[in-house]
Amino acid sequence: MCIAYLSIRKHPEWPLFIAANRDEFHQRKALAAAPWQSNPDIIAGIDCEGGGTWLGINKNGRFALLTNYRDVNTIVPGAPSRGHLVSEFLQTNTPSVEYASNILSRAAQYNAFNLVVGNPQKSMYISNRSHQIEPAELQPGSHVLSNHLMDTPWPKAERLRKALDSIELDFLPDQLPEIFDILRDNTRAADNDLPNTGLSLERERLLSSPFIVSPDYGTRCSTVIAIQKSGHALFSEMIYNPMGEPVSQNKFEFLI
Repeated sequence: MCIAYLSIRKHPEWPLFIAANRDEFHQRKALAAAPWQSNPDIIAGIDCEGGGTWLGINKNGRFALLTNYRDVNTIVPGAPSRGHLVSEFLQTNTPSVEYASNILSRAAQYNAFNLVVGNPQKSMYISNRSHQIEPAELQPGSHVLSNHLMDTPWPKAERLRKALDSIELDFLPDQLPEIFDILRDNTRAADNDLPNTGLSLERERLLSSPFIVSPDYGTRCSTVIAIQKSGHALFSEMIYNPMGEPVSQNKFEFLI
């Protein structure tokens, strides 16, 4: 996943709201989000190559999401799959603070990542590129996580934050089409606003929009997770082909 908007205890009716895009090479196989056969209480996609996932929720209201931190100079072939950091959290009852602290203590063995774990009451953030010594609790409000540290003001992150901040969330799930439309924003940043992450200018341009379309790499799916104060949970995923066109959508609703 490459960009995620999180509304944390900002809306009185929906204490948790996440809208995210997963960007990946099109040839890397993945399964669409669904209840897992091995654990039907978990709803998430599956990365067929690494075996983990990038974003998921379980029926106790626990969620986890992962983004790669863009650090092309320190990639270690054969490092453990970062996707298991998400799936392991969803399969345990370990409190989010304790889980995040444990991962942080051994984070150096992984390639660069950002991880958020939590529930509607508390969400913790860690990164093995932030030099933090303990997990950071996300404060009430909106946050955006892309391929740098939490709330880094990259143009794509600020563009997505502004668009999703404008939605009142008063009519979910009827607002899902509007939210998915926002997530499909392929507006690129101006060259003088591009981050310098060690990639070519052409690649920085491609990756500068919230929604990415190219023949080899792009936004594979968009996901919305929302949990109401009543305990009603909503999970919906839109899947795209390499041209960026929607090909399928799923939706799951349950009580936590």
